[in-house]
Amino acid sequence: MQWKEMHGWTVKMSMPSVLAMVTVFSMIPGGVMSDTRGTQGLEAQQIAQGSTHLHRRLKRGWIWKQLFVPEEDPTPRVIGQLKSDYDRGEFSIKYILSGDGAGDAFEIDEYSGEIRTLKKLDREEKAFYVLQAQAINRRSNEPVEPQSEFIITVQDINDNVPQFQNEPYVSSIPEMCLIGTTVAQVTATDADDPMFGNNAKLIYSVLQGEPYFSVEPKTGIIVTSWPNMDREAREQYLVVVQVKDMLGLSGGYSSSTTVTVSLTDVNDNGPTFQHHLYTFAVPENAAEGTTVGRVMAYDGDSGINAKMTYSLEDDLEESSTFIIKTDPVTQEGLILLAKPLDYETKRRFVMAAEAVNDHVDTRFLDLEEFRDRTTLKIIVEDVDEPPVFLSEVYEWKVPENAAVGTVVGSVSARDTDTVNNPIRYSIDKRRDNTKAFKIDPNNGTIIVAKALDRETTNWHNITVEAKETTQSHLSSSVVVFIKVLDINDNVPRLARDYQPYICEGTQAGELIQLLSAVDPDDPVEGHHFYFSMVPEKHINPNFTIRDNQDNTAGIVARRSSFTRKDRTQYLLPVVVTDSGSPALSSTNTLTISVCSCQPAGHCPTGGVEALALSMGVSLQTLLGIVVCFITLIVLSILMLVVRRHRRKQQEKLEVEGKELELPETVSQKVLYYGETGGVGADLNFCQPAVPLRRHPRRRERRLRREDVRASIRMSLRESHLIGPDDDVFRQFILDRLTEADLDPYVPPFDCLRTYAYEGLGSPTGSLSSLDSSTTELEPEQPISNPRTYTVRLTPWYWGGEEDTIF
Repeated sequence: MQWKEMHGWTVKMSMPSVLAMVTVFSMIPGGVMSDTRGTQGLEAQQIAQGSTHLHRRLKRGWIWKQLFVPEEDPTPRVIGQLKSDYDRGEFSIKYILSGDGAGDAFEIDEYSGEIRTLKKLDREEKAFYVLQAQAINRRSNEPVEPQSEFIITVQDINDNVPQFQNEPYVSSIPEMCLIGTTVAQVTATDADDPMFGNNAKLIYSVLQGEPYFSVEPKTGIIVTSWPNMDREAREQYLVVVQVKDMLGLSGGYSSSTTVTVSLTDVNDNGPTFQHHLYTFAVPENAAEGTTVGRVMAYDGDSGINAKMTYSLEDDLEESSTFIIKTDPVTQEGLILLAKPLDYETKRRFVMAAEAVNDHVDTRFLDLEEFRDRTTLKIIVEDVDEPPVFLSEVYEWKVPENAAVGTVVGSVSARDTDTVNNPIRYSIDKRRDNTKAFKIDPNNGTIIVAKALDRETTNWHNITVEAKETTQSHLSSSVVVFIKVLDINDNVPRLARDYQPYICEGTQAGELIQLLSAVDPDDPVEGHHFYFSMVPEKHINPNFTIRDNQDNTAGIVARRSSFTRKDRTQYLLPVVVTDSGSPALSSTNTLTISVCSCQPAGHCPTGGVEALALSMGVSLQTLLGIVVCFITLIVLSILMLVVRRHRRKQQEKLEVEGKELELPETVSQKVLYYGETGGVGADLNFCQPAVPLRRHPRRRERRLRREDVRASIRMSLRESHLIGPDDDVFRQFILDRLTEADLDPYVPPFDCLRTYAYEGLGSPTGSLSSLDSSTTELEPEQPISNPRTYTVRLTPWYWGGEEDTIF
């Protein structure tokens, strides 16, 4: 231990601290500095506090300003001691420590002034601490020394491993590059103090990658150290670089990183064919553009340096039959067929193919080393081919009047194969609708099969098929066009159905109608028609025909004063002749009508006036006939209406007389005959009962009113002969009762409260009101039998004929 006495403060340090102090003093001047301001400050403070005792001003010596503590030391230890000159060992001075780390990293013994560490320190976290020390009189609680500031510096030790930055490292260099070419630069950092010792002094070296690469020890720059590195031999290298601190001395830390180095391609290789001769085979019927084969020139380079172009050199046997193209993806040479092949003409082709690099680099190879050549041999294979016609199309002409059997022309085909098989000819019936021609199957001669007509069909297109007679039956076809030539076989005729007219008052020499003609024929020099009148003994005094020499003619009046009174129509035959050889003509008779034209010279062609003209009568006469005809039609219609009305009235009366219309009260009510105790009974209707259902055959069972009355009268007359105990009367009642019970459509049975049997010669007569002509009653008679009888009256109203006979 060493003690150092100073005026005012005494600092006690351990030997390591002294050594550290000496080192710091040599590096940082001003480590020990005088401080006179502290005393002045203290005196001013004492005056301000009103102290009555002024200390004697002492000359301050060197004040200790910096202490040192090693980092990463876990043992608490005393790093120094502060002691005032006024401290006499009586513990009257109290030492106080404040500032960075006070109480946390450092503490001071308030009695002895020893400063010690409290925990392990890390320089990389905090390199120094600024603290303040103060000495206070315990009794007066006043400072005996001015507050002094000092620094505790954490001394660095080598406790950090160097670290590489910006990993991973990837670099590329061109192949065949020179020695010393820079590849990449690696950079490492060390967190230790670079100003203290060699803790942060780094050295680089290569662990893997020699002898191809080396690294500069201080900068970390990697360079090539091997000449002519070939990418085709090896494309990628892994270089491991190590970095050490402490300048590589033992006891230091180290780390490593990997640098991936790739060689980029340069054009240092030319194309090379693997074979000197390539042989291919292609059938003779291959289509143009067919790929015959592929050739490949190997180039060790890649990318743009491997691109090449293939070409065929002028060979001994027409290389124009084939072409070669470069496949942009595979860099292969595609051999394509450019012209049709024929085994019988040429069976083998020999040519030279060349491959040349598109981009050359003469730094590495000569110009001739960027190309290579090989020989191509292409063999044509024989294929059984269909017959071939000597001409691709045939076109013939035949007159339309050619007789059946006339030879039109001949087609010819041959088998191009070496065997030369026989051929048969035929016309494709699927495409020949007219069937106007036939062909000889052996020699291909085509003849007329039926009469021709140019006006119906002027062109015939037929397909001739040539087929080999062998088992393969190979065939081919050709189109034959046959044009039918025109002959003058149609007579000319007028262009349309002319209806000429001449107005009354037309003058001689005026044009009446312009005529034109047509002819289905088609002469080579064109049509030319001649118009004339039929030669007669006497010249036509009314009209003449003027030929205009342009295929038209006009009808001209010879005289004037045409009137309808004299004549309404004239017939004029017109002869039309063509210019054919022989010339043909036709005669057309025109009907020229005399017309009462309108002021503008127009002859009506429709309406009443035109109809009158066509009938040859005057307009007034035609109107009178029409009025009379309309009057007759109206009268006939009125007579028919009146007759039909009378017939309907008569039919209505007959229907009313034939049908019996019964009142609703009869069909829906029940008759009630009541007897109040006397012989004279009152006749009343019963109260309304349930409505009757309509019988489906009710209208069919209706009887005529007279028939019903006659039936009632007959029944009443016969009732005088039949007694109530008679079997016939009883059976009649039972039958009617059964019928009423079984028939769902009949109304309820009639109710008669009293039914008296009159017997023979009864003076009272019939009880039925249907046959009564008066409502007066006969004098009352005593009734011998007081029993009430009921009988069903339905047969008298709606029953059939068999029900009305007792």
